[in-house]
Amino acid sequence: MAVQSIILAAGQGKRMFSDLPKVLHRVGPCSLLEHAWRAAAAVSEVKPIVVIGHGAEQVRKALAHLPGEWVLQEQQLGTGHAVQQAMPGVDPQGIALILYGDVPLLRPETLRELTAIAANGRFALLTVELNDPAGYGRIVRDAGGRVTRIVEEKDASPEEKRIREINTGIMAVGAESLNGWLAQLDNRNAQGEYYLTDVIELAVRDGLAVQTVSAPDELDVAGVNDRAQLARLERAYQARIAADLMARGVTLRDPARLDVRGEVELLGRDVEVDVGVIFEGKVRLGQRVTIGAHSIIRDADIGDDVEILSHCVIENAAVGAGSRIGPFARLRPETQLAEGVHIGNFVEIKKSEVGPGSKINHLSYVGDSTVGSGVNVGAGTITCNYDGVNKHRTVIEDGAFIGSNTQLVAPVTVGKNATIGAGSTVTKDAPPDTLTLSRARQVSVDNWRRPSKLEKK
Repeated sequence: MAVQSIILAAGQGKRMFSDLPKVLHRVGPCSLLEHAWRAAAAVSEVKPIVVIGHGAEQVRKALAHLPGEWVLQEQQLGTGHAVQQAMPGVDPQGIALILYGDVPLLRPETLRELTAIAANGRFALLTVELNDPAGYGRIVRDAGGRVTRIVEEKDASPEEKRIREINTGIMAVGAESLNGWLAQLDNRNAQGEYYLTDVIELAVRDGLAVQTVSAPDELDVAGVNDRAQLARLERAYQARIAADLMARGVTLRDPARLDVRGEVELLGRDVEVDVGVIFEGKVRLGQRVTIGAHSIIRDADIGDDVEILSHCVIENAAVGAGSRIGPFARLRPETQLAEGVHIGNFVEIKKSEVGPGSKINHLSYVGDSTVGSGVNVGAGTITCNYDGVNKHRTVIEDGAFIGSNTQLVAPVTVGKNATIGAGSTVTKDAPPDTLTLSRARQVSVDNWRRPSKLEKK
């Protein structure tokens, strides 16, 4: 039986106090709604149906990259009404799986358990026990422990409010049966809405067994209604990622101070990560990589035995094995470092290739450049790659030595084993195996005295 996921994402989220629809707020690498979509996609190849309402066009545009069907709930008349809008797109012979666009940490294995129950002709309902169930619908059972109905907080009696098992709203059931129950819903309740939860009582009335699955962790089924809940789920998500990395052999100096906003691929063992590190996009880490505190690594490929010191920013770059970066270094997009390269403090590299064993250790900018092997670039060196209209390339060939405080005005080539004297401005190609200088002549003035305040009077 085909499983068709219906993701309810029409709510406004007033308590977020945001112009952004609630389901577009992020946990980890993606929006709340995309997390729900990923969970749905993990259990069925059928495109999910997403019910949208508040900020519908904004939601659709932000998640246009996700294959799915969008259904508009023009009036928000309750969860039962929202599911009704989606049912025309559901195969009557299939299983309807109901999810929520503001519940980001749901595990696919939990959804598989629900759909397996539904495939056996029962009503599968996900519940969880809370120490403080205030605000949630309670699971009402008979003397034999069988589910009879769900009562919402505003409609519950004092005795029912003491029940700790609550409804998550996540369920799986045959689509044909669900369609029939939805048609029987009414809004005679405290909120004047069509409750999806009322289908439980209708299913029991029709003799269909309701089987519950208990969520392994209350955070798995926690939704987001305000910024505090969003922050709580962010840390829960990061804790899961940290636990997975440590299980695969990564040393985290403090797992609570790691942020992964993408995917970390481990290519080996014995990676060490200090506090405050942020991974974004897709990051590949080789063996024995060490990453210093408060570094940001985004869409990067880091080779074996690389040492990244503190406060570095590496974006869309590749770092060769045995290289040493930082502290306070920045590798910008399209940077390619070969093996054994040293990039030091307050050095910025952009759209450049740096050959094996080369060193750029202090206070330098190298952009749009090709740097050969065994090159030493002195402190304060700048490749002047932009003339105000176009970018030009600098080539520094193998073995060259660039003295401190040098400006290389592109397009320019520094030949193999050439030496550039400190303080030079190089505007023409420097020949190989030669010292090239460009300085004003130094003059010392005899019998000169520095002015003093007394002399001015």
